[in-house]
Amino acid sequence: MRIVLINWLVDVHYKMELIPETLFLTVNIIDRYLSKVNIHRKKLQLIGIVALMIACKFEEMLSPETSDFSKITDNTFSVKRIIDMEK
Repeated sequence: MRIVLINWLVDVHYKMELIPETLFLTVNIIDRYLSKVNIHRKKLQLIGIVALMIACKFEEMLSPETSDFSKITDNTFSVKRIIDMEK
């Protein structure tokens, strides 16, 4: 399932026109998190989008808003749930 998540994140990264370092940091964050925590596959997309959001905050000059990340997931995850996961 990690491969599916990374492929989806590459598409999201391309559509949002982010810099390459953001994608590299996103994958790094995901791998570090998954090495420590066992999660259900239903939460995998949430982990991926939160990792992308965190990476954007470090690498991008202008980070997309949290509502943009919610829209990317077709509103599967609310803004509140994304922020809670980020914490």
